[in-house]
Amino acid sequence: MIWREVPAARMTLDGRLRLQHGPIDLIVTAEGPETEVRAARLRARGAFLPVLEELVAELPRLRVAEGPAPSGPVARRMHRATAPFAPDFVTPMAAVAGAVADHVLAAMLAPGHGLIRAHVNNGGDIALWQASGALTLSICEDPVTRAPGAQARITARDGVGGVATSGWRGRSHSLGIADAVTALARTAAAADAAATLIANAVDLPDHPAVTRERADALAPDSDLGARLVTTGVGALSADEVTEALDRGQARAESFVRRGLILSACLALRSTRRVVGHHVQLQEPQNA
Repeated sequence: MIWREVPAARMTLDGRLRLQHGPIDLIVTAEGPETEVRAARLRARGAFLPVLEELVAELPRLRVAEGPAPSGPVARRMHRATAPFAPDFVTPMAAVAGAVADHVLAAMLAPGHGLIRAHVNNGGDIALWQASGALTLSICEDPVTRAPGAQARITARDGVGGVATSGWRGRSHSLGIADAVTALARTAAAADAAATLIANAVDLPDHPAVTRERADALAPDSDLGARLVTTGVGALSADEVTEALDRGQARAESFVRRGLILSACLALRSTRRVVGHHVQLQEPQNA
């Protein structure tokens, strides 16, 4: 597959850089002295330009769970991020959005960059860095209404470099029934993979209110193959919501113990679970 359109770079009305090519749409924020901010934007654009074509060239390798290491810089980030989650089934594609964000952020943070804060938002999967202070992020727990749930207050000392969200109503197919799972990790790619796997674990196998279809029937080139993905979730009792969240919480806690993530927030039918202690998750002030 070759993308014919030229990658686009333009400034938004609020002064951020937007980078687009094919399905990739990044919002890039840089703060610091104006000269350093302009230089960081140029580096971000330069790093972004070849990303899509490089990924397309390696798609067959990236859509399988096991195989030789890929060669492109973003593909290598995807592979490194997903490999530690074995033996769970996961392909490098589970980390693609986060890895692209990490790649562009890394270019911005070249030696001597002079920035005080920077983050790259790839459709809600965010790579972030700050020299000091704290950053507060709203965590969406309902992708349909986009209503915020908890808030994550991240300081420069917490070691969080990435935030990602997954769920059955998100952009990608899910094996589970979570409305949303947000993971916080040292990289956006790791957060992306973890959110995917935790969301898969929030589940009620064989429940009659959950409808599923083969992933490859919905998307012939899906990396999930014939695995059944969630297409609808009907009425659930409070006990069933608890059971599903228990499964996801167990998976999230195992990832925290293994050092794969720092924290996670799981949401299903207005019920929330929080895992991890490195980042404080708070109720929104207007709740």
